[in-house]
Amino acid sequence: MKKRMTIVFLSFLILSGCSLLGEVNSSLEYADNATGYINTVKDFANEVPALAKDAVTNAEARENLEKELQLMKTKIQDFNATEPPQIAEGIHEKIVSSNQQLSDGIELYLNNIESGQIDPKALEDSEVMKSIDNLTELAKQIDELGI
Repeated sequence: MKKRMTIVFLSFLILSGCSLLGEVNSSLEYADNATGYINTVKDFANEVPALAKDAVTNAEARENLEKELQLMKTKIQDFNATEPPQIAEGIHEKIVSSNQQLSDGIELYLNNIESGQIDPKALEDSEVMKSIDNLTELAKQIDELGI
């Protein structure tokens, strides 16, 4: 009987350890994914103002701007669909909230382009750039969590 209890106890410890290891791996994978996503957003923020400026006078640049805005919307949707580990649920919700603002700002700017109102200054002052700043701050929180 003592032998069986020892085996059951050891089995429980091993299974618990596997679960813990799985959570750690999931957390690290999420942190890498979130950091990569936020770096993509930062790159977007660095590239889009120049595209918007060129789009005022260049039809090809306007098309490139529209493509970049649409591509970013797709990346936002893809990231929002990510299932975060339990430890990162709060940060994920904050990222999704900032993503919603970013997506709304992109949609508004796309509508402006369609109506012929391409204003690079409006893009820089819009919710798009404010949302990107929020996401950058969240990246720092992800690093601080150590996940």
